[in-house]
Amino acid sequence: MFKINLYCVGDLKEKEFVCLCDEYKKRISRFAKINIYVIKEKNNLSDINLIVDNESNEIISKVNLEKSILFDVKGQQYSSEDFAKLIENWFLTNSELNFVIGGSYGVSDEIKQKTKSKISLSKMTFPHRLFRVMALEQIYRALTIINNVSYHK
Repeated sequence: MFKINLYCVGDLKEKEFVCLCDEYKKRISRFAKINIYVIKEKNNLSDINLIVDNESNEIISKVNLEKSILFDVKGQQYSSEDFAKLIENWFLTNSELNFVIGGSYGVSDEIKQKTKSKISLSKMTFPHRLFRVMALEQIYRALTIINNVSYHK
């Protein structure tokens, strides 16, 4: 079974987001093992650059960035079908795929340079906690497309 790891900065505080994430994790688990790893936010610091550096350093210490896809507002945009192809092609040569969602202020240039791919779900800005739900939904949608399961319309 394929393994998908989602590395995110910040805990979910809203019970509605927790419930939605749990639902999509359950759905994804039909097709792949899914793990979500939470990196602690560093918003108690006064310098935004220091926040980004500290959060990014923690991500770097936990994730093999060469086997990762970064969700980034400046990344390439895909249709759901093309995103499914990206994931399917990834699993042709790898058994594990990491996704990274940065914190409120983004991630360091080092992470952007080292990640295999950078994708954007939209040019719009979303709260990163809501984005976690959106990312899980899109991963689930891609897996249903790959497995010819009725969900995507």
